[in-house]
Amino acid sequence: MKSQIKTTFSNFFFEYETPRQVLVKNKRVAVVCRIIQMGVLAYIIGWVFMYEKGYQVVDTAIGSIFTKMKGVSFTNISKKERIWDVADYVFPEQGDSSFVVMTNYIVTVGQKQGKCAELPDGKNKCNSDADCDEGKYKRHMTGRCMNETSTCEIYSWCPVEDDRKIPDPPVLLTAENYTLFIKNSITFRQFNVVRSNLVESVNQSYINTCLYHPKTDPLCPIFRLGDIVERSGLNFSEIARVGGAIGVLIDWDCNLDLSIRHCKPKYEFYGLYGTGKNGDKEEKPSLGYNFRYAKYYVEDAVEKRTLMKVFGVRIDIIVHGRAGKFDIIPTLTAIGSGVGIFGVATVVCDMLLLYLVPKRDFYKNMKFKHTQILEEKGKRGHILTSRTPTLAAF
Repeated sequence: MKSQIKTTFSNFFFEYETPRQVLVKNKRVAVVCRIIQMGVLAYIIGWVFMYEKGYQVVDTAIGSIFTKMKGVSFTNISKKERIWDVADYVFPEQGDSSFVVMTNYIVTVGQKQGKCAELPDGKNKCNSDADCDEGKYKRHMTGRCMNETSTCEIYSWCPVEDDRKIPDPPVLLTAENYTLFIKNSITFRQFNVVRSNLVESVNQSYINTCLYHPKTDPLCPIFRLGDIVERSGLNFSEIARVGGAIGVLIDWDCNLDLSIRHCKPKYEFYGLYGTGKNGDKEEKPSLGYNFRYAKYYVEDAVEKRTLMKVFGVRIDIIVHGRAGKFDIIPTLTAIGSGVGIFGVATVVCDMLLLYLVPKRDFYKNMKFKHTQILEEKGKRGHILTSRTPTLAAF
């Protein structure tokens, strides 16, 4: 027993096993093997290393956004002239990454709390006081039916807003000439790299004269509002009338194996929510984008307000950053995975040789070795078949 254990350990440490290789002279199988190997090699080099850059370690960016709108509009409504600047048409005004530029509005002046008839829009008709339950939830009715409008009297800010007709053309149609300045900063913490969209070639004199264009000025951080909407696939005049949402994507795809000067942003524009038409035969409900805000004041000791229903272009600026740099660990992982995929060629060719070609029995005998072993305690010999898979070289 002791000698057997000694022999086993000796064989384990001092003997080397290697698969037996069988050289098969078969052109068809050899061509299939080479085609598969070339395909795997092309996948590893072309896709894994060149396109996906599998030899790099990757980090995502942390980004910040600063925005500033510029532009002035002039309106003359009912002989009332007015100038609109940034403080009037941008909400909120702090220069955030998400904001609204007002392009149209419905104004209700001099509202005060009291009792007045509901809007006669056909939704809330009444024929008698019985149709107006006093204290009814949502509209807070007084219980009276107003004969002049055939609607119920309600507690509200009076006069009630009439938003049945949206101004067309939009009041601030000239908003398409407003300009948007975007300042973006990103950080790749893993590589200790900080970049701004004001790259080396973007200086103050360039900013003073440039306007973004995807071909002639792709790095200019100043954008015309009308161009942003048009490049997102929407129509500015329609968006200006009812409102909509536009996404501005700042995409950073940086290869830090090259000079840091090549790490530059790319701008893309998407219509997130527009008029809902886009070729549809029927309009969708709840189109556009709008919100309300009020300006409060006191007149003759009575609190009043001017209510604004604002239609505008909502702009959401999204930053996506990715950077890669060479690292030995992902490189070895990608190479190891590729070497493992090469085994597919061997499996496929073995299947062809053992099950499909005419001389498959001959190949089976060449691939598998049959050995006769005599048991120590028995008198008869047993034939054991050892099917050790071998690597076929072609």
